[in-house]
Amino acid sequence: MSATTYQKGLWAEALAEIFLRLKAYRILEKRYKTPVGEIDILATRKNTLIAIEVKARKSREDALYAINTKTQNRIVRALEYYVSHNPKWADKNFRFDIITIKLPFFIAHVDNAWRPRS
Repeated sequence: MSATTYQKGLWAEALAEIFLRLKAYRILEKRYKTPVGEIDILATRKNTLIAIEVKARKSREDALYAINTKTQNRIVRALEYYVSHNPKWADKNFRFDIITIKLPFFIAHVDNAWRPRS
């Protein structure tokens, strides 16, 4: 990954964080790393724990396409890891969201973008 791509990702995540705060989300973690994967933003809203994947691409479709099954499974495992180390969340609702960013300033938020496979 080039330095430019990395910086673009950091910028997109910072923009997504501001967007979420304006929507009354409480940010718990940013770039939460575990042995099984990473969650871009971990937030809560109304008693729900939310793992949010942020993608900045040239189009919303490209961003959504980039979040394949492998990526989804990695995020699910990372959230399971978080909950196992923070038991207060064990009996709460959770969901997986996506924020797509089309530069310079188009932001789309997909609530409940996928459900874990059983």
